[in-house]
Amino acid sequence: MRRKENATAYLLISPFVVIFLLFLIVPLVYAGYLSMFREQLVGGTTFIGLDNYVRALQDSSFLSGVGRMTIVLVIQVPIMLGLALLFALLLDAGVLYLQRFIRLGIFIPYAVPGVIAALMWGYLYGPDFGPTAQIADRLGTTAPQFLSSDWMLFSIMNIVTWEFVGYNMIIMYAALRAVPAELYDAASVDGAGPVRTAWSIKIPAIRAAILLTLIFSVIGTFQLFTEPNLLANLAPNVIGVDYTPNLYAYNLSFINRDLNYAAAIAFLLGIVIMTVSYVVQLSAQRKERAR
Repeated sequence: MRRKENATAYLLISPFVVIFLLFLIVPLVYAGYLSMFREQLVGGTTFIGLDNYVRALQDSSFLSGVGRMTIVLVIQVPIMLGLALLFALLLDAGVLYLQRFIRLGIFIPYAVPGVIAALMWGYLYGPDFGPTAQIADRLGTTAPQFLSSDWMLFSIMNIVTWEFVGYNMIIMYAALRAVPAELYDAASVDGAGPVRTAWSIKIPAIRAAILLTLIFSVIGTFQLFTEPNLLANLAPNVIGVDYTPNLYAYNLSFINRDLNYAAAIAFLLGIVIMTVSYVVQLSAQRKERAR
């Protein structure tokens, strides 16, 4: 009987295992294989070991892209997660009217494809077209230069925040709904108000959900591609081929046809993401143990 149960279990998980191997493990192994070679017009393909990785670590284009994404991680992610937590707490507290409508309205931007969102915000940002340009023209002033080199990174942060606040809010809100009501009753008996209850009970109770959204945000930040790729059509002098690491790897692979170096860039980017995610998780675990 136990053998039949084990056979059934393996049979049920086999589709996932096959897909996991074909679409994740095999491409990773092949990309790692490609990153060890260099293809030249003269001499063909030669094995170079870790030379592509050494080159990437000295590549100012790759390093500057990682630096920009680090700025996004430090500035945009806390704002996004802070807004998501605030909305989740307000919805859970029941202090808002039309809660279902508000919850849906906050979540809807996540349902909008990233391409559509980037095109829409690009239209809104446009200094020569769109509502801001029309308003500035009527007022006889210069339209804000949201697509300039000084504001471009913040404009992209705004788009990403608009897209993903609702997604993170739903995760936190679902975690809040799972908190036992007895904790709130005990806090009420002790005289805790809504703010104190949120700070001392609700937020600590959903710490795991907040950490999950933070790790997702770290991964998403360093994989940023769609928004800068589309906004580059509106501001080609601001967004270059190396504005983000993912955009740089894409251009290396499909424009420059340097697949071997692009594979090394992709692997290094994955290592950066894993390292930052591990540091975030380790820091959270240490704080939890300290308490």
